[in-house]
Amino acid sequence: MGESYKSANDETAGTPARQRELRAQGRETMSRLLEAGLCVFAERGYHASRVDDVVREARTSHGTFYLYFTNKEDLLRALAVDCAQELAKLADTIGPITSDAAGRAELRSFLGRFLETYRRYGPVIRAWMEDQVGEREIDRLGVKAFTAIGDRLGRRMREAGSALAVSDEAAVGALMAMLERFSYAVASRRVVIDDETVLDTLSTIVHRGFFNARF
Repeated sequence: MGESYKSANDETAGTPARQRELRAQGRETMSRLLEAGLCVFAERGYHASRVDDVVREARTSHGTFYLYFTNKEDLLRALAVDCAQELAKLADTIGPITSDAAGRAELRSFLGRFLETYRRYGPVIRAWMEDQVGEREIDRLGVKAFTAIGDRLGRRMREAGSALAVSDEAAVGALMAMLERFSYAVASRRVVIDDETVLDTLSTIVHRGFFNARF
């Protein structure tokens, strides 16, 4: 009694969940399944993961899983929507990256937020980048999200008077590829360095290489 309803008819829910209203407890269960999906996809990789693994990690039943998601692709789709929304918000936070110390601080702040987002949603981002899914809807979400960040960084490069100018598009592509792969190496602990050193080093490389910094 008194438990409020919240619409599940939104993009972040799985297909079955979008077809009905969910109580607070249902939203909590769906959230637990999403977290389990991230954990399992990170540990086993998307293709090797099974619904069995997700159910076990979430400590729930197959019947419960199928109340919220049609299959593991549906689970990945819901995670991709969440990830894309977080990356779009992240793009909106990138302020001017000037060639001075203030610009470096802004860049470092963005890189820290990007790394934090990658740590959480790395399995989804890798599925996008490594073409593991082959589903257009999910792929489009990834392209749109990374394009938003790339476009904003490209604008900041031009504002900083970056002299990369053989091709702005190639420069942005190179920067995004570097950020994604380096974040993967850090998040997966292939590069074992503390975050302060990671961010200081990456900020220096990107600031000097892409934003005309000379210090």
